[in-house]
Amino acid sequence: MLAIETKLKLKNILFATDFSPASNTAVPYATRLAEVFGAKLWALHVSPPAVNPMTSPNTWAGLQESAAKRKEEQRQKLLETFPSLAPEILIVEGDLCSSFLATILENKIDLVVMGTHGRTGVSKLLLGSVAEEIFRTAPCPVLTVGPQLASESRRNVAISRILLATDFGPASEPAAAHAVGLAGECKACLTVLHVEDELKASNFDRWATIEASALRRLEDLVPLEAVSRCVPDYVVERGEPAERILEVAARQSSNLIVLGIRPSATARGTATHLPFATAHKVVSKAACPVLTVRG
Repeated sequence: MLAIETKLKLKNILFATDFSPASNTAVPYATRLAEVFGAKLWALHVSPPAVNPMTSPNTWAGLQESAAKRKEEQRQKLLETFPSLAPEILIVEGDLCSSFLATILENKIDLVVMGTHGRTGVSKLLLGSVAEEIFRTAPCPVLTVGPQLASESRRNVAISRILLATDFGPASEPAAAHAVGLAGECKACLTVLHVEDELKASNFDRWATIEASALRRLEDLVPLEAVSRCVPDYVVERGEPAERILEVAARQSSNLIVLGIRPSATARGTATHLPFATAHKVVSKAACPVLTVRG
């Protein structure tokens, strides 16, 4: 049986924003989690350099002056967004993903909170490329508030039902630790889900054995004594993982999904070319925020 850490410590939370309506949907979650954990809140906005090799030298002074004025306006806007938290404001110029990584490492960030937009593709909902790049590569967990979040959920940020979905891979234990810790701090009930591949589970005679084995592994991953408020609900489903995760989340009225994700093995910038990845589908289509925890 695994020893799950039941006390989650979040000392530094980073709110990432581009000042779009999509980013704003994450504000209540950054606020709530900072308050619950007594964490320091950092607010980061990254913009392209005001001056670059393509701009004429005689325009540099004006561009820099405008950029300085814009930064001060953005700083004031972020201070007004979190009036009770006095966040540390970071307005920087540079490459988005490099700036995120540097900020996370330099300030010992424990959690990134961000909103993302969706855009309609040929047959699927695609995620904002920067958002997916961040949650696949960030060295800390990332809470993504996706485009399908219902308007009433944006007003009510109480976390009362958490769904932990696991494939028993390398990220299962850290994801379970975060799910259990959040359940404890937020006084939430926890459902633990594993989805078996449909082909593997298609043999009806074997399904009972497969299901029983998976249930034992779920109970070992999140033992009863690890969760204080509610008896964990252990569920084994079969089918396409993302579809089943979303179905169970809807059925359970989950207001947070926790996923363990595998470290990206692809070169930087190619993470978003994996449209069939489970995390991609869940974050894109979930009606609640999704916490991704890397192995």
